Amino acid sequence: MFNKKKPVRHRSTNRFDTLISARTTIEGDVRFSGGLHVDGKIKGRVIAEEGSDAVIRLSEVGQITGDVIAPHIIINGTVHGDVHSSSHLELAEKSSVNGSVYYQLIEMAMGAAVNGNLIRQTETSGLLSHERAETAEPELESEGKFE
Repeated sequence: MFNKKKPVRHRSTNRFDTLISARTTIEGDVRFSGGLHVDGKIKGRVIAEEGSDAVIRLSEVGQITGDVIAPHIIINGTVHGDVHSSSHLELAEKSSVNGSVYYQLIEMAMGAAVNGNLIRQTETSGLLSHERAETAEPELESEGKFE
């Protein structure tokens, strides 16, 4: 009789399997599943295992120079790169993203900064496709003749 919607189930953000401390700098891509908490610096892409319900939390002292790709993302630090969230993205008051943000559901606190485009994704499939993110190149307008 009534259209009953299933309750939205969010992954618990209280459990983090991996911690990158404030005294740590990682150079290279980081691939993870489960929960990842970053207080340190990462110079490389941060990529959640495809098909997982992974969550990454970047604290206000944390910094990532590279793309961030995960279903659940909480940012309160600085990201120099694109952010791809297939489920839920939270930009806290001290967050700063220098790149485009691709999201399905977003929470943005007063004080959060995005220096790039906010792009809402309506499709869930393909958003976290590593091949798509690795091979995606911007389309350039060609000069001269068109074929």
